[in-house]
Amino acid sequence: MNAPQSIKHAHARSWWRQALLRLTGVDAMGPARPSWIPIRKLSPRHRPKILQHLTRLSPQDRYLRFGYPANDAHIGRYVSELNFVRDEIYGVFNRRLELVAMAHLAFSIDPQWSTCAEFGVSVLLPSRGQGLGAKLFEHAVVHARNEGVHMLFIHALSENSAMLRIARHAGARVERDGSESEAYLLLPVADLDSRVNQLVNEHMSEVDYQWKAKAKQFREILQVLQEIRQGVRDARHHHPSEPEGR
Repeated sequence: MNAPQSIKHAHARSWWRQALLRLTGVDAMGPARPSWIPIRKLSPRHRPKILQHLTRLSPQDRYLRFGYPANDAHIGRYVSELNFVRDEIYGVFNRRLELVAMAHLAFSIDPQWSTCAEFGVSVLLPSRGQGLGAKLFEHAVVHARNEGVHMLFIHALSENSAMLRIARHAGARVERDGSESEAYLLLPVADLDSRVNQLVNEHMSEVDYQWKAKAKQFREILQVLQEIRQGVRDARHHHPSEPEGR
């Protein structure tokens, strides 16, 4: 390999290394700094998990997420009306494939606001403190840019300090009007980096989900086998073998 080609390939390897480092926080040539969170796109088949996730929110969390005291019927209607074709709905699963965090990136249906989108997020209480809300917001920003969105809009109650803090940290302008606040974040035009970021994240998240699904299935098989073994042991204990003929 001649020198120019070697230099060209070295630059390519460096670019991909930096892209992976920005996305995952893991340097392929250095010590790991795990910061990547698998965010998976949701589809209509995930409606039951979405419903389960949202109904597990406390009354206060429902109020912060929807802006009103949503009951189970309200949440059920919201889930049934989710548009997975127009909007981007995605979430984070734990190793038991429970949806512990989810976000809804809703694109405007008004042609006059075709370059705008609204962001909403929810995280279950046991999974808070891990930065899931911020990661979901970062994911939304990348996807929105790649879809040609110029302004990301967040409507939140003024007491929803966590959401407003995420918006401010991203550089959004927050305007308060009594009990409600609105945040506006202007997005730069999509570039190669944002598109590669999305592609790599989608691929890695799908791989992560499939591994979790296989691990969950394996654990279930082991549990069944353990129950069978325990049943056999219990049967032997309660029904000992008859003594040989006297």
